[in-house]
Amino acid sequence: MEQNLQQQPRIAVFSGSFNPYTIGHARIVERALPLFDRIIIAIGINRNKPVDKESLAARVEAIRSYYTNESRVEVATYDNLTVDFARSVNAHWLLKGVRTMADFEYERQMADINRKLSGVETVLLYSEEEYASVSSSMVRELESFGCDVTPYLPKR
Repeated sequence: MEQNLQQQPRIAVFSGSFNPYTIGHARIVERALPLFDRIIIAIGINRNKPVDKESLAARVEAIRSYYTNESRVEVATYDNLTVDFARSVNAHWLLKGVRTMADFEYERQMADINRKLSGVETVLLYSEEEYASVSSSMVRELESFGCDVTPYLPKR
């Protein structure tokens, strides 16, 4: 299999809700680009929650617009298991960013299960120190109180 992988494009799936897509997310993708031929930013849809199609479309468009000059980055949505989506796009790697030990432990457990289910490997990149406290939920909360969140969002 290793020889077979060397002949195929190196495709990684970077999955999440990305609500919103933060500067921390963008830095993980930027730092991972030298490792992969293509990165697919995949916005997961939870089937158990109502889907706000307007919000989802806006997230997809915002992320796509950020990468208009980077042909190796694509944006997609999916509503199945992340590893099933990865296989559907011929990706052999999941890309994840970790900020804390709690993130690491959660992602380690997920990586073990994903590898057992599908053979898809997980690549972890640690957050840069200045972005370790940036999370989508923190940005949403600050925004709900009227705070300027532009320092936490990638610049277009």
